[in-house]
Amino acid sequence: MSPQPASTNPESRISNPANGEGKDIVLAFSGGLDTSFCVPYLKERGWAVHTVFADTGGVDAEERTFIENRAKELGVASHVTVDGGPAIWSGFVKPFVWAGEGYQGQYPLLVSDRYLIVEAALKRAAELGTRAIAHGCTGMGNDQVRFDLAVKSLGDYEIVAPIREIQKEHTQTRAWEQKYLEERGFGVRAKQQAYTINENLLGLTMSGGEIDQWQAPGAGAVGWCKPRAEWPSESLQVKIGFKGGEAVTLDGEAIAGHAMLAKLNGLFAQYGVGRGLYTGDTTIGLKGRIIFEAPGLTALLVAHRALEEAVLSKQQNRFKPEVARKWVELVYEGFFHDPLKSDLEAFLASSQSTVNGTVTLETNGGSVGAVAVASKHILNAKGATYAQSADWGVAEAEGFIKLFGMSSTLWAEVNR
Repeated sequence: MSPQPASTNPESRISNPANGEGKDIVLAFSGGLDTSFCVPYLKERGWAVHTVFADTGGVDAEERTFIENRAKELGVASHVTVDGGPAIWSGFVKPFVWAGEGYQGQYPLLVSDRYLIVEAALKRAAELGTRAIAHGCTGMGNDQVRFDLAVKSLGDYEIVAPIREIQKEHTQTRAWEQKYLEERGFGVRAKQQAYTINENLLGLTMSGGEIDQWQAPGAGAVGWCKPRAEWPSESLQVKIGFKGGEAVTLDGEAIAGHAMLAKLNGLFAQYGVGRGLYTGDTTIGLKGRIIFEAPGLTALLVAHRALEEAVLSKQQNRFKPEVARKWVELVYEGFFHDPLKSDLEAFLASSQSTVNGTVTLETNGGSVGAVAVASKHILNAKGATYAQSADWGVAEAEGFIKLFGMSSTLWAEVNR
């Protein structure tokens, strides 16, 4: 699937009043095997199931329609689809770009839409007057931690996780889920994939098969990014304008953040930009190896860093990565609502007051670089240019070097 923006339709709702018996529970729903299984499983235990799909840019219009029809077919009490694009930009992308660091120096936190999905589910729960929340996360991954901690941080809710429950009794859970649905007359989508693929507005992740075995990815491990043989022959240049550290214009035109990210995904994916392969230390302690693709986020990070390097002070540029690494760790491990994250974001926001200007990006394929920076805040000395000219003399230079290196030269003199 090509990179998609989040839906332009802000919200759609489907009601099934006849299925509204029992205690209300809100299920974060994607229409896949796990969340489809959750609907009859919960209904048979007395719940009236209300599904919520937060469209964070990983589906096209056809898939969105399928998800809505699937919810109705399964007999939910109601279904709501919400546009998660603006929330994912303001709630994650903006502070992430401010931070400017990936997890373990590489991974750009592409599943952080989970936190926005939680918020959409809790909003629906408030409308229904219930405090029961369900999700289809397994007991083997990080998402269960992110989901549960986010819910617990936002209120006193009952969390029901059907997949974790059945794992106590069934080792081949997906096969058992499929049989469970088929026995109740619900078809299971024939979606044969060699890899597990997650995609949203932020990017795409891929695992499974030879990737999990630390082998070279096979020919079928293809996502958004075009292989080298398909890169365009001409170079690509784009200009991104920043105000207060937030990207606000693309090639001189104002554009909403989530729409800009979707457009950058499409442009830079054609040149294979933003694809990586890494092994991460997961929250639950296992090693996780994935392919990730984040063309748009990569472009934003490169542009933002180039502007920061020119307008922030030496001490800001040195210290800020320390704050960024902690912020990234908190988000990765599920502490999206921890007060320390808010504290760190206050520092990051403060550091962005002069991050205003325009950065020109260029790519010929594979990587992207910042080739020009324009800002009235560039810290450019009027009387000196590095390695070219200076408005100080020999004595000043020699005096600076003597004092700056005093400790090191004293040690050498004493210990020769």
